[in-house]
Amino acid sequence: MDTETFAARHIGPRADERDRMLALVGAADLDDLVAQSLPSTITGEAQLELPDPLSESEALTRLRSLAAENNPGRAMIGLGYHGTITPAVIRRNVLEDPAWYTAYTPYQPEISQGRLEALLNFQTMIADLTALPIAGASLLDEATAVAEAMTLARRTTKTGNVLLLDADTLPQTVAVVRTRAEALNLDVRVADGDLLDAIASHQPFAVVVQTPGASGRLAATQELQAIADAAHAKGAAVIAACDLLALTLVTPPGEWGADIAVGSSQRFGVPLFYGGPHAGFIAVRAKLERSLPGRLVGVSKDADGVQAYRLALQTREQHIRREKATSNICTAQVLLAVAASMYAVYHGPQGLVRIANAVHGAASALAEDLTAAGVEVVHEQFFDTVLARVPGRAAEVVQAARAAGVHLRLVDADQVGISIGQDATVEDLAAVRAAFGVAGDPAWRGPSRLGESSRTSAYLTHPVFSTHHSETAMLRYLRALSDRDFALDRGMIPLGSCTMKLNATTEMEPISYPGFADLHPFVPGADAAGYAILIAELEGWLAELTGYAKVSIQPNAGSQGELAGLLAVRGYHRSRGDEQRTVCLIPSSAHGTNAASAVMAGMKVVVVKATDDGSVDLDDLRAKIATHRDQLAAIMVTYPSTHGVFEEGITELCGLVHDAGGQVYVDGANLNALLGLARPGRFGADVSHLNLHKTFCIPHGGGGPGVGPIGVGAHLVPYLPGHPLAEVEGRGNGPVSAAPYGSAGILAISWAYIAMMGADGLRSATQHALLAANYVAARLTEHYPVLYTGRNGRVAHECILDLRPLTKASGITVDDVAKRLIDYGFHAPTMSFPVAGTLMVEPTESENLAELDRFCDAMIAIRGEIAAVETGDWPGADNPLVNAPHTQARVTAEEWHHPYSRRLAAFPSGLHAGPIGATGADKYWPPVARIDGAFGDRNLICTCPPPEAFEA
Repeated sequence: MDTETFAARHIGPRADERDRMLALVGAADLDDLVAQSLPSTITGEAQLELPDPLSESEALTRLRSLAAENNPGRAMIGLGYHGTITPAVIRRNVLEDPAWYTAYTPYQPEISQGRLEALLNFQTMIADLTALPIAGASLLDEATAVAEAMTLARRTTKTGNVLLLDADTLPQTVAVVRTRAEALNLDVRVADGDLLDAIASHQPFAVVVQTPGASGRLAATQELQAIADAAHAKGAAVIAACDLLALTLVTPPGEWGADIAVGSSQRFGVPLFYGGPHAGFIAVRAKLERSLPGRLVGVSKDADGVQAYRLALQTREQHIRREKATSNICTAQVLLAVAASMYAVYHGPQGLVRIANAVHGAASALAEDLTAAGVEVVHEQFFDTVLARVPGRAAEVVQAARAAGVHLRLVDADQVGISIGQDATVEDLAAVRAAFGVAGDPAWRGPSRLGESSRTSAYLTHPVFSTHHSETAMLRYLRALSDRDFALDRGMIPLGSCTMKLNATTEMEPISYPGFADLHPFVPGADAAGYAILIAELEGWLAELTGYAKVSIQPNAGSQGELAGLLAVRGYHRSRGDEQRTVCLIPSSAHGTNAASAVMAGMKVVVVKATDDGSVDLDDLRAKIATHRDQLAAIMVTYPSTHGVFEEGITELCGLVHDAGGQVYVDGANLNALLGLARPGRFGADVSHLNLHKTFCIPHGGGGPGVGPIGVGAHLVPYLPGHPLAEVEGRGNGPVSAAPYGSAGILAISWAYIAMMGADGLRSATQHALLAANYVAARLTEHYPVLYTGRNGRVAHECILDLRPLTKASGITVDDVAKRLIDYGFHAPTMSFPVAGTLMVEPTESENLAELDRFCDAMIAIRGEIAAVETGDWPGADNPLVNAPHTQARVTAEEWHHPYSRRLAAFPSGLHAGPIGATGADKYWPPVARIDGAFGDRNLICTCPPPEAFEA
């Protein structure tokens, strides 16, 4: 029997610590603090209707039972999702290791060198296999990768308005691309038959080739070259949607003329997860790298000339370029990209070829046996997918295979698709043959069916892909990389607006359960009964918590939730004949993705000013509404604000927009300050996206995975995203993600969190988040002014520390403070957002008082170091701040010429025993000194470089 509630383990401060914190901030109790902080107009609702909280063991028992209600069988449906085998050393030491899954996006590169190297390996893997020079560090899935390639091609070509899709394109890709293109007024055409003929009869700006096709057909290299030549002759870009494993054997896109290659890395060791999360990929020809969406890791050097990695070019571009950003992607799929890259590192090129040959050989043998038994095999050339024609019998064959434990694809009444994965066994192949009525023992290897498509070029030649093939070597490599990083398992990550809190092991464990991890997203509904229950319960709980009529969990990132929410607004207006309503009002303080998402939804961004206290300027709002009243579609507002305050005028803001016929979108990024206290769907909002990777404990995973579901009012329910391969009642908009339920494989995390916390636990967590932020603000305000406060001088769940006066007086910048915090054993807060020259701190409810005090003590000590620069005790160009972070190599060098001691450099808090991660033996040592970002952008290297390339 559990002796303590899960909520008590999730929330950091004990009762006595809570009381000490309340005394410092001047509140009688948590309810008093809430009353002092939140406007009464948004609180005071009835108790939330949630089930009584489960214990940890009860939650796991329930989730095991739900997983057992799914029938994964052996997945041979294909359509971009394939059976694979995750090496246990990668599953245990990446996917299930908090050193990897609790890390944050590597915006602080000095403490992210491990995952940055893993992502550079991913980029190298993609660039090598596609034979294109530049690859990004992962997108969300294959369908959205094609959509991103579409907009990239639109930006970089000057011809036509038609996107031409191969007739054999994956159906979910066609649907997602149509969703994106319709909002951007782009014309999507699916070729009716031969793609060359379609190119001749259209004026495309881009042509998408699916190779191998959804049917399994593998086009010959000569045919693909002819398609590329014809497209280029019309000034169009060529986008290849390809299969990574097939590329180990067939001619890569870069060699037959493609400009852009996209796809999914799922079959490189990432479980099916009922459709996600999986890392999509994109690679481009030269001169397109500066238009790439998403993350791009580059090679640079640190202050000592040591090779180092960092995010290049697009780093946080949405916050800089806003409506001019090339993409709205913020969350990528980093953890899954790391897993896929390590699959390639572990197997190496020879191992990948063995796997690919085994898959192809088994598919070829199946085709031989079917043909010999009189079954028509439609395509002569294929990689892993056999399309069989059985007139009038397709459903019967599929059902027979399902009864034997194998899921096949029912193409139509006459055709069955069989896609062989790495996990297929001889028993599975025998069951498939039996379903077609073919007797006898199955063969494992048939003659090649690749035709004139065999690859001759080398790939994965960098030593990293030939060094770690034993489990011992792989284990040590993974440990070495994770030791270079600072993640939540080491200490506090006080990032404002990012909510880095406990990702409990009990929440994480179920994602690996059989039935959850190995289910194909397109199995019949009856075979996903457990997921159906989990999804329905989670959507219902989220709707209850936010006050909305309905929630869709399809969006697989916050950015996709923003897009889906705005598309719902757009669909609603258009259904009423208000097609002219295209203006989206966005406060100047909003998250940068808001503006980028509005543009992607076909809207025009109009900025609303902020007042001196950081709130939306209601006078300016009234003026903007008056100017755009008939064109007003929506306002996107973050609540509490990005400035970390509860704005008093939020209900008035909602009323003003509604009176003008607009909709109110409340960005749910800061829901951790509202949960259990107020519900946006009840205080005036029409739609919100939620960040399950923030408020609801899905870990950030070094930059992803994320889930960004949307909640909507009853009038917007008909415009939630649907899907062509799933029956989703009442959802009239097209899909925004490749899989019907997005990143379903990690939904159990948030389900477990809500189920174990219960209504009271969630409310207490929010209260403690407010308490932690106000405690930090109270301790630090005399050293660093808190820039914005709300009623009674309170902040919400985060506070902004203003360093601008200190910078003016001393020359010490927020960058210097951020890097110095590394020496103290901390990840930096959010730098210069939403206000340049500031630090935004969000301590979360999961940190105990000792860790909060350790952070405050470090910041106060740093203020003392700044004072020493102000007084001239240390030179402005040579002090512990501008030289931070200090590596072991620096502090153990033969010579030391700085005006401060080595001990102060490395152990600013002293060598006494302290909390884990603080001092002495537990100290975190950054692997590199401060990185020169400009050098990396001027000398762009985005794949694993040979040493001589860097030295040159």
